[in-house]
Amino acid sequence: VIVKGMTPPQKNPFPPEKIFLDWRQKRRPGAGLYNFGSTCYLNVVLQCLTYTPPLANYLLSRQHSRFCRQEGFCMMCIMEAHVRKVLYSSAIAIRPRAVIRDLKCKQLQVLQQGFFPPLREELLTSFLVIGEFKPDKPGDAYEFLRCTLNAMQKACLSGSSNLDISSQETTIIYQIFGGILRSRVTCLSCKAISDFYKAFLDVLLRIKGASSLTTALKDFVTPKEMGGRKRFKCSKCQKKVAVSKMVTVHHAPRVLTVCLGRADDRSRRKLSQVVEYPEYLNLRPYMSDPAGEPLFYSLYAVVVHVGHTCLGGHFFCYTKVSNGQWYKMNDVSVDSCGIHTVLEQQAYLLFYVR
Repeated sequence: VIVKGMTPPQKNPFPPEKIFLDWRQKRRPGAGLYNFGSTCYLNVVLQCLTYTPPLANYLLSRQHSRFCRQEGFCMMCIMEAHVRKVLYSSAIAIRPRAVIRDLKCKQLQVLQQGFFPPLREELLTSFLVIGEFKPDKPGDAYEFLRCTLNAMQKACLSGSSNLDISSQETTIIYQIFGGILRSRVTCLSCKAISDFYKAFLDVLLRIKGASSLTTALKDFVTPKEMGGRKRFKCSKCQKKVAVSKMVTVHHAPRVLTVCLGRADDRSRRKLSQVVEYPEYLNLRPYMSDPAGEPLFYSLYAVVVHVGHTCLGGHFFCYTKVSNGQWYKMNDVSVDSCGIHTVLEQQAYLLFYVR
């Protein structure tokens, strides 16, 4: 078996024994978030990250800001302040100014015309480094989640430019959200096997024709034959051949983030079918070693998109707070609900914790 991409880290910037998967403090639900025109996609991501137990525990401890040497913009410091404000505030809703201030806008014309007067000066003078988002335009929650985690990862690596790739994937962000996928490629001519490993922070699943999360996961790990233009150069045959490729979860993350891809690849229309998902998920059948002990995850957040197309509509979410109660969080509204309501949604993003 030829193995690529599985190099042990030379250093470990963050010790895993300091990660706590359960809430260290029990408290009531925090504040809702104001919507500045079209920032519902931003609000749901902030709320889901706020109620990610191991991340919240770390941010509330202020371990990052106490030792942060990064000058100017730091996404970890911003998230630390935001989570503390949401969970400790007595207000019904707060304004996520710091996050919105640092959205990267290609055009500032709408702001100069007078939109969002309270934030106008802050937005015009911001560092603009999170991603290609505009507070006045609809955005995608999944895209914003990936950009946010990437910005937090960069903040964790500030001052550590000499780390190898494997060591860079041991930050607090990768310790919480990171896992490893194995791609096993088998030559259909000589049966030679090549394994490739790649770290991931989330899993994007195709849901066309899938009635449940487990069905989509089963399809994800089902071997697929690749030929034609997708032929693979076999190291043994020394030529491009048809192969079978099988992707499995080789190292499971502490927090499993799943995106149910609702944009049809061909028509780009939204796939609105119901995809059932469980409160408790056993990831073991989708691992490289499916015969091992069960690996259970508990659902703690769900992002829902309503609308006929993927280019518009509205986002809201359901989160499980530290006292174990579920709440529907729709911008400024924070209302309690039951698990049955949570499991009946047309989910877009699913968050599970070990």
